[in-house]
Amino acid sequence: MDEGVVRRRGADGRIPVRTLDRGASSSAAAAEPTGYPGGPYDTSLLVKYEHHVARHIWFGEERGPKKELKVAGHGLKLNSRVPLALPPQMESWVSRSGLASLQRTSLNKIDTNLVSAFVERWHLETYSFHMPFGEMSITLDDVACLLHLPIRGIFWSPQDVTEELAVELAVDYLGVSQSQAQSHVRSCRGSYYKLEWLYDIFVHHRAASSWAYATRAYLLMLVGSTIFADKTFTLVEARYLLLFRDLDGCSGYSWGAAALVTLYRYLGDASMYGCKQLGGYPTLLQCWIHEYFPTVGKRGENWNPAGNCGLPRAMRWSYRQGVPKVDDLRPILDELTPTDVIWRPFEDHRAWRVFDEICLYRGCLKWGETVVPYLPDRCLRQFGYRQYVPSPPLDCMMATDIDVDWINGYLEWYYRVSHPRLVPPHRDAPREVPVPVYDAGPSDPDWARVSTLIRRYLRQVNAEEEDPQFSDLFEALHISRSH
Repeated sequence: MDEGVVRRRGADGRIPVRTLDRGASSSAAAAEPTGYPGGPYDTSLLVKYEHHVARHIWFGEERGPKKELKVAGHGLKLNSRVPLALPPQMESWVSRSGLASLQRTSLNKIDTNLVSAFVERWHLETYSFHMPFGEMSITLDDVACLLHLPIRGIFWSPQDVTEELAVELAVDYLGVSQSQAQSHVRSCRGSYYKLEWLYDIFVHHRAASSWAYATRAYLLMLVGSTIFADKTFTLVEARYLLLFRDLDGCSGYSWGAAALVTLYRYLGDASMYGCKQLGGYPTLLQCWIHEYFPTVGKRGENWNPAGNCGLPRAMRWSYRQGVPKVDDLRPILDELTPTDVIWRPFEDHRAWRVFDEICLYRGCLKWGETVVPYLPDRCLRQFGYRQYVPSPPLDCMMATDIDVDWINGYLEWYYRVSHPRLVPPHRDAPREVPVPVYDAGPSDPDWARVSTLIRRYLRQVNAEEEDPQFSDLFEALHISRSH
């Protein structure tokens, strides 16, 4: 596609077929599937779009009286429950587990409007957010940089845990009595433990210097409040205690993949119209938004990344009051272009988290019985590559290598199978909307070098094209790209 080409959208927000495929015959165009107003007219990709919240929002149908989701956030509770310093006997186990960074990464408050606005763009067929300019996703590299969790390691395949086994596990590995465990599990009405109960066990065993019991209760409470948070907001599954039977061996798990699988699973649920809650670790999602979308929502900053001491990047951010509502954010997201995105936000964090090529793995991630596709080829721009039309999601198990060859036609394909907007444009004032092209890149190597240097500086200073003091640099960037 040529730089600067303008496509005229119709009143339904779509680009007409004739602008998408100039070589198509009129009979071929007429044979196109009807699709959905405001949504894909080629329904071969988003096969569950009928039940997606975006289809309903287009017609003004909200999930309920509250447009935002109910989100599980435990940041304030964790701050009161997680001590600044653990006893050395516990600190050693926690540090070796690979989970120590979770002690301080949780946001005190979640911006439910911001999180909900992005969830409305998540599609479980592609495991990605469908933005106006293409797909983006939370990757293993994002998890590594934001949370400092290990992304290499083994996946976990648990055994079934009945209520009877949940009682036995609590007796053997949490050091409670049989009667206490039975009473508690019965009150949970399933194979669960209450987070408050685990905290009380942790406090009791710490005072009694029963370090192994205290550490297991502490770690189970920690993951149950963060990466394994569910939609009950108060419980954690008893099966996760199996992860901490051997405190010296639990460091071998890919905790980063576990966090991603869990969040992917809940994002898929919450993208459906009938769902009103989001589980998983919302801090991961919200901090990901803050890193990539500096102009969207409100964000408080605790420190400048240039002067940090290698802390997880999630600790950079804090909640800021005065946030826009969901229906205010929808048209803002609809108008985003690639220049509104910091495509590689963690380049100044590589001294502490070097990019791991495993992040480009294309296939499936597994945690417990949950298996999700991991498809970095759908968001290659986040890795510094030009985006191409990706392979179908269902063949991810057949792919062995990530193909980064640059090919044409991505946006033409994307607008056929996705929905560029979430709310209809003004019916009385249709306007031309430029379809952006990300980084077409100059063909001359000298100009390519100039373009790279300018872009690098603009990213470092978080420059925006609307800022007058950077207008000359952005003009120079556009000139360099045209050569």
